[in-house]
Amino acid sequence: MVHPTSGFRGTRAGVTAGTGPSLQADEDQGKTLPRVLVSYWCAKGHETQLVFLKLPEDQLPAIWDCRRCGAVAARDGEEAAGADAMEDGYKSHLEYVKERRSSQDAEDLLAGALERLRARGVLPDELLRDA
Repeated sequence: MVHPTSGFRGTRAGVTAGTGPSLQADEDQGKTLPRVLVSYWCAKGHETQLVFLKLPEDQLPAIWDCRRCGAVAARDGEEAAGADAMEDGYKSHLEYVKERRSSQDAEDLLAGALERLRARGVLPDELLRDA
């Protein structure tokens, strides 16, 4: 059970200035930093909302990765809808492997792995022989 006068109140560091013991000057105690909520949309229509410190418009990121599909999301929904969703966004592990290896390399690796399994006797030979 947590004691009601415990010093741990469940606040995160940096959310507000002066919420607990700190090395800041007394006049800064209790002042919150200005924040802004920014929305980003990907080509699939997913919305990602992020909170940033209030900065000039040109210092906020123009694009962000979509949290749901990994595609590029932009602050302007129409701009994101016009972009190809897979153009330079999310790639699966298999797509990266296919970029590095040819189909012949894959066949050679598979044949070598099957040969090692046959040599160790992990599976019966009749299940591992090529048809």
